[in-house]
Amino acid sequence: MQNAEIIVKLPPDEALVLSDWLEKVQMTDLSRLVDDEAVWAPLHRPAGTLDKSLPGIFAADYEERLDAARRRLRPAPDDVASDHEDDD
Repeated sequence: MQNAEIIVKLPPDEALVLSDWLEKVQMTDLSRLVDDEAVWAPLHRPAGTLDKSLPGIFAADYEERLDAARRRLRPAPDDVASDHEDDD
């Protein structure tokens, strides 16, 4: 099993939001955020794969698509309230 690959499947909204976040992470000084250079490749590789797989990231309405995906992924206010009630 040493050479087995791990495959991660994401719905389009999750892929779009993750791609945007990874892009922001890569544009920072990674050495300040990630203290182990061994982590850099696992950050860069999926970011590149997402870039190739999401043609919408180059669309004129990218920001609108991203905002819509974020809205769909956020929990509804009722879900957040019920999560806090479960903590009691």
